[in-house]
Formats: sequence, structure tokens, C-alpha cells
Amino acid sequence: MAVLCLVVVLGLIAVGMSARTRPGTGSLPPPPSTTFEARIVTIAESQVGYHTEPRDSYCNKFSAYWGAGTPTGCPRGLRAEEWCADFAAWVWRQAGAQFTYGVGAGDINAAAGSFYEWAQAHGRWHPATPGYQPQPGDVAVYGLDTTTGSAAHVAIVTGDQLGARGPDVVNGDGDHTGFSVVEIGVDQYKADTGSSSALLSGYASPIRPGRTVSG
Repeated sequence: MAVLCLVVVLGLIAVGMSARTRPGTGSLPPPPSTTFEARIVTIAESQVGYHTEPRDSYCNKFSAYWGAGTPTGCPRGLRAEEWCADFAAWVWRQAGAQFTYGVGAGDINAAAGSFYEWAQAHGRWHPATPGYQPQPGDVAVYGLDTTTGSAAHVAIVTGDQLGARGPDVVNGDGDHTGFSVVEIGVDQYKADTGSSSALLSGYASPIRPGRTVSG
């Protein structure tokens, strides 16, 4: 009887394995794919809580990644400058977005306004109007002066709530929860810069891996 039970159990296991591995009805679903936009959000959110070192400085790893800023007064290879744009560029690059970091026309760099200039040059700019629904992975630009191309702040869009004044974002070099940290912003229609002029201006949409960069 014990032998018979063992045979039956093994038979059920074999049937179960066959049903799970056989293509068609009854097969296991493929693992969910990670979209380009989801990668951007995941990477940005993975950095929430990061802070500069020392805490009262702008010494950070994102500017150091780009070789931007100055190493003066910074420990262990960190570099100092206001780094919201360096953070957003780092997140895009880790996800595989297509762009050039530099000082040429249409390049992205440490200036927040460079995301606007880049997006304008590549047909990826969307003014903050009801006609455009911000997408996860976009970079929100705040306090833009279109005359000079300068801006006050940028942040990675993680989502948008219907009827909200602004998107949910991850801020690099944020100031709401502490000095110069990576933090979450909810319904962020205005950047935490201490200036009433840093209102949401629009969005730069990334170019996904493998797509030709035009402009």
C-alpha cells in the first residue's frame, strides 16, 4: 500500500509539473516585463533618503558620477554643487535613456534649465497644460524662464493624480524633509525652493534605449 501511494503521489507531481510547463492552457504566465518608464521610477525611488555628506553641504555622489561640481571639502570622491539636475540625469542614464551630458547646445548638465533646452532640441518638451498628461519617467521642470532657458528645479515624475495640481515626483536635492536630500513630493505643483516663482512649468520626456536621438 505504501508503494502504491508513492506511485500515485509521484504521478500527481508529474502531471502537475507537465501542466505548469506545457505551453498553452494551464501554463505559468511569463514574468512581468519591466518597462523603460517603470525602470526610471524604480531607480529614482531606490535613492529616497540619500543625503549629502556632510549633511550641511552639497557634496553628493550624483555630481561626482558626472565629474561635475567641485571636490573641495567633500569626502571620498564626492563633488559639490546643487544637484537636482545631476540626480535626474543619473536616473535617466541608469535606466538607459538616450542623451548627452555636457555643455554643448542641447546637452543635459547640472543646470535645471538644461532639461528644457534638451527637450526643446529633441521634440520632447510638454508645457504644463491640461493637454498633456505627465508620464512616469518624465522630468518635471519648475520655475522656467523661457527667455534665458534657466529653471529653478527638476524632479523625476513617478505618477499623476487625476485632478491634482501637480505630479507625484522624486526630488534630488530636495529641501522639504531636510537639507539637500532625495525625497518624495506628492502633488508637487511648486518646488521647495523658498521662491513663489518655482511653479511647475512643463515636462521633458526621455528617449528610450535604442531609439535614434534626433535634433
